[in-house]
Amino acid sequence: MRLVVTEKNDAAQKIADLLGVKKPKSDKVYSTPVYRFEVDGEEWVTIGLRGHILEPDFTPSMVYKRRGGWQGVTEEGESVAAEVPAELPRPPFKKKKPFTEDGVELKAWKMDALPYLAYAPIVKLPKEKDIIRSLKNLAKKADAIIIATDFDREGELIGADALACCRQVNETAPVSRARYSAFTKEEITHAFSNLVPMDNNLAAAGSSRQDIDLIWGAALTRYLTLVKFAGYGNVRSSGRVQTPTLALVVAKERERMAFVPQDYWVIRGRFDAAAQVGPTDGEGELAFEAPHATTRFKDEVRAHAAIAAVEQARCATVSAVEKRTRTVAPPVPFNTTSLMAAASAEGISPARTMRIAESLYMDGYISYPRVDNTVYPKSLDLRGVVQAISGNPAYAPYCKQLLSRGALHATRGKKETTDHPPIYPTAKATPDDLPAANYKLYNLIARRFLATLSDAAVVEGTKVSLDVAGEPFVAKGDVLVKPGFRAIYPYGLKKDEQLPSLQQGQRIAFNGATCTKKQTEPPARYSQGRLIQEMERLGLGTKSTRHSIIERLYTVKYIVNDPIEPSQLGMAVCDALDKFAPHITHPEMTAELEAEMDNIAAGITTKDAVVGNSRKLLSEQLAQLMPHSEEVSAALADAVAADAYVGPCPKCGRDLQIRASQKTRGMFIGCAGWPDCDVTYPLPSGKIEALSEVCSTCGMPQVKVTAFRTKPRTICIDPNCPTNAEPDVVVGLCPTCGDAGIDAKLIARKNPRTLKRFIRCENYDECGTGYPLPQYGKLEPTDEACEHCGAPIVVVTTARGPWRLCPNFDCPGKEQEKQGKAAKGKATRGGTRKGSSARSGSGTRGGKKKASTPSRKRTSRSASSSSASSSK
Repeated sequence: MRLVVTEKNDAAQKIADLLGVKKPKSDKVYSTPVYRFEVDGEEWVTIGLRGHILEPDFTPSMVYKRRGGWQGVTEEGESVAAEVPAELPRPPFKKKKPFTEDGVELKAWKMDALPYLAYAPIVKLPKEKDIIRSLKNLAKKADAIIIATDFDREGELIGADALACCRQVNETAPVSRARYSAFTKEEITHAFSNLVPMDNNLAAAGSSRQDIDLIWGAALTRYLTLVKFAGYGNVRSSGRVQTPTLALVVAKERERMAFVPQDYWVIRGRFDAAAQVGPTDGEGELAFEAPHATTRFKDEVRAHAAIAAVEQARCATVSAVEKRTRTVAPPVPFNTTSLMAAASAEGISPARTMRIAESLYMDGYISYPRVDNTVYPKSLDLRGVVQAISGNPAYAPYCKQLLSRGALHATRGKKETTDHPPIYPTAKATPDDLPAANYKLYNLIARRFLATLSDAAVVEGTKVSLDVAGEPFVAKGDVLVKPGFRAIYPYGLKKDEQLPSLQQGQRIAFNGATCTKKQTEPPARYSQGRLIQEMERLGLGTKSTRHSIIERLYTVKYIVNDPIEPSQLGMAVCDALDKFAPHITHPEMTAELEAEMDNIAAGITTKDAVVGNSRKLLSEQLAQLMPHSEEVSAALADAVAADAYVGPCPKCGRDLQIRASQKTRGMFIGCAGWPDCDVTYPLPSGKIEALSEVCSTCGMPQVKVTAFRTKPRTICIDPNCPTNAEPDVVVGLCPTCGDAGIDAKLIARKNPRTLKRFIRCENYDECGTGYPLPQYGKLEPTDEACEHCGAPIVVVTTARGPWRLCPNFDCPGKEQEKQGKAAKGKATRGGTRKGSSARSGSGTRGGKKKASTPSRKRTSRSASSSSASSSK
């Protein structure tokens, strides 16, 4: 039996579908799905992991022995060798945490343990115990093992860890590696027909990154958390890549804060080529505007003099007409960074882009999305790809035009690697096949691919110089005269700015001019896409991790909004680290470590050498930070208070702050004077931002609330404010009371204390009938009852449209609907996914139904050491 190990269950099923002669048989080994099929009469089994099945962690403690020196001690009591510098104190210690008589406890978050944590041994622990058990069960019976995880550092490491588990039960089975870039029949067949050995150096490079990120993330996160413990229950995160990335955002904000705006004046004239003398109505097709030849007047007197000179003028003379054509080269193929940047410009965040791209890859619509390459390999059948996607009606005419040319030639980027090709479409998809967001990204990738095979665009630029009473004005226009690649790739294309046909010496009407005072703008903040590109330029992170670094900075509230702004806390963390341990915030050290990991992959150096050097660097930074803990603590305390500030307390005048409940983790507003002052206010769920403007109705502070999939709303924090009041609405009769012969109404109302909405029977104390309601949206009764449970049918109208729903979560109709969806999904699985319940606009969502009433039109649309590694 041949055992094929993939990174995920979807990949295991896909490979089984593509390799097997017949449809594979779905099975389970313990609780893990596997797929059995035959190839040339031989039994094959594919099993999908869940990413990393082993994870690195420190040993819980370290001890020192006269014979043998320092050693880590695992949970099972096994000893692991450790290399600790001689300058760190050795036992015997006094028994005071984190110290024991003969060593150091590393589990406890104690400042004194941090110098030892930097040198603590790392062991691999099982992360997915059920999958490991299933994998070992199959490995025992395997005659050969094929590792078919993604071909990159992380994928090679995942495969190496899986192989290590297999070797515990089967030491002799031959092992080979399948490398592929797309889930297509040709690609998978070729990969399994051309198996290669495992790349141990690549796996070691991935393992070194994992260890280094754990070491830095755990030590720095513990330090920042301990100097100012949590503050509203949050861990203060930091990491090897995360911190210099944050420093980029902070440095940009410092530039903006230091920027001194300067006044300038802009003069724009209004012209009309339909007449020789003005004024005209200025509304015709030949009317246009043009700025003064002096783009910015820095002298107000000169600006007013120019306006005064043309004040009485009624005509202008065309002094010159210049026309020039320029070519715009087609774009180069997408790699991961350029895809995220392009998608970000279209409103898809880098993190979401990678999630969608992974889904498209697993479903066989695009090639492997984590690549540096920007040059298509010679082996890629460009014509075949064009033919494959030409089934989409939106691309068909353009594809036909490309295919009629004969040989296709693609643009080439600056980066050429041999691991994977640039990102390209591998199968046809239409809006009916994919959810809206997925198709939006697929469309971008497909059009980019076609653009790379296209001609340059030709733009004709026209410059018209005008004289008005001796003052020069200049009008410019651009017209796309040869679309080239722009016919299929409109992203970033400016609209044509066409000027009327004018001749030198021609007199045209002048309809006056305006003089507007403006100020110079500070440097623009980073967008997520631009920050990704800057990280790549500086060598921060990798193509696979940069988006998650940015997402992590949002999660720990170091940055907000897009374009990106640092929070007060983010600035304080960065400033404190930059002041006392500047190497942590600068990209050079991180870039050097990235280069060292590249050297591991190339076999030039070893994992032990690189990780050992990284431990030493971290130890040096901690030695600089720890003596300044009180100063760092004060800076973080001020920042936490500034970020959480909402307004003054109406009772005692101290600060009202956004806080998190230690019990429920829910957000609320509380007075900083607690426990002396007990003023609190509830907050709805969602992202909360304090606003400087107070409520115009009651004068209390306001906050901006952005709930999941909703537009931001501004609300007053006082639940008793008239702006928060909602009238009670009778939505129907209580079915429970009705069965008992009692006529009782069901009333929808809002709880002023919790801000939650619900429906309750007016006889609730007796019958107990009640239903929850969505928190937002206008509520309307329908005078209809659910045919399955008798609950009232209501319509909730939000920005996404009106939805008819039965508010009863236990309604039998919802279970029937869920079963129907499951059956439909099972019937269409493996096809084009047409009819998927995830598709935008697909019938029902979680028991909600679109309102069918014609009059209602739809509107437009963890604190453990190992968890700290996510702070990389």
